[in-house]
Amino acid sequence: MSIIILLVILILILAISISWTNHRGAPWAPTPMSTVHKMLTMADVGTDDVVYDLGCGDGRTIVTAARRYGARAVGIEIDPLRYLWCQTLISVLGLRDRVEIIFGDFYTQDLSAADVVTCYLLQGTNNKLESKLKDELQPGTRVVSNYFTFPGLHLVSQDEDAKVYLYAAKLPVMMDPTGK
Repeated sequence: MSIIILLVILILILAISISWTNHRGAPWAPTPMSTVHKMLTMADVGTDDVVYDLGCGDGRTIVTAARRYGARAVGIEIDPLRYLWCQTLISVLGLRDRVEIIFGDFYTQDLSAADVVTCYLLQGTNNKLESKLKDELQPGTRVVSNYFTFPGLHLVSQDEDAKVYLYAAKLPVMMDPTGK
């Protein structure tokens, strides 16, 4: 009997966790690893970059950014179960010096330190997030989205087969040749 009660409690916790993230941004749906690599490659992620993953889920994008591309990475996750999973994963993989996980809502986090922002959210979430990206990100910051678009950002490139879209949050400021 106690095993059944424990199982019911675990199912309830999982159901609440899934519905909570859906309400705050998007349900958790893991990005295929081929898409993770496509996103990071399209964004030209390198060792000097700081990659922010909004709604980092199981941590696959930030771990890949750090391990394969040499970047520093920051994941923001509102789901306590996935947050704890990511904390455990980066400890086990020895990535504490390259990867940070923030427990919280990406709408309330400062994103200004990002060189690259990755996300796999919903269209309505992207629409709501767009003004925050425009306000906080520095010129030249790359935003790469899986499947859903940012209509108000400058589209740099896209892979329609993979449904990956690369944007510039703000175009770099061009200097007047006269120095003004």
